[in-house]
Amino acid sequence: MQKTIIALLALVVFSSCEEKKTDKNLHITGNIKGFKKGTLYIQRIKDTTLVAIDTIKIDGDSHFTSDLKIDSPEMFYLFIDRGVTNSVDTNMPFFVEPGNINIETSLDFFTADAKISGSKNQELYDEYKKVVSRYVDQNLDLIQKRFEAYKNKNTAALTKIQQEQDDILRRKYLYTTNFAVNHGDYDVAPYLAVAEIYDINLKFLDTIQKSMTPKVAKSLYGKKLDKLIQERKKLEAK
Repeated sequence: MQKTIIALLALVVFSSCEEKKTDKNLHITGNIKGFKKGTLYIQRIKDTTLVAIDTIKIDGDSHFTSDLKIDSPEMFYLFIDRGVTNSVDTNMPFFVEPGNINIETSLDFFTADAKISGSKNQELYDEYKKVVSRYVDQNLDLIQKRFEAYKNKNTAALTKIQQEQDDILRRKYLYTTNFAVNHGDYDVAPYLAVAEIYDINLKFLDTIQKSMTPKVAKSLYGKKLDKLIQERKKLEAK
């Protein structure tokens, strides 16, 4: 009898351990070279506001881990609190999905040095950002030219610069649409639609939605895209 009770207790303990193991489906590891003391916050957007879902104290060892549960792939943010500092390089976006994700970076170049592995959505997002950064750089150059033209009251130059900026924006939007359509089997597609081109012509958002697989359509950003499209249709029907 005693052996039976012990066996049952062991089974209960084993079952509870199994539950704990399977409860968290996202395992994040990382290392921030040079970061010896401070706090890390893993954040997500909730109701348009960043909220912390895990807090990690760093004291001597720059490595960190975090185990979380997510329902579908999502853009998270790693916020670093360095203590007394004027640095604005403090918040790193990273696309998570169930499984193991690793973040390697440095304290001095927190976002620039970041190497994130283990997420196919992050890999695609990096590919997207690499191309889009060219449009951003081109626009920055035009902003400088715009400032000079405004200072010199050069109306003709201002008009030309505005046309060039409109063209850059149009090319960025078209690239984003094509990228999302070509990767409709990944959650990065609806994410880019709602985060980068939410105000594009509705027909492009519809095209992205139709390109998504059923699984992606039911995901967090797939649902957000559907909600955006429905709200835009109601607004434009008025």
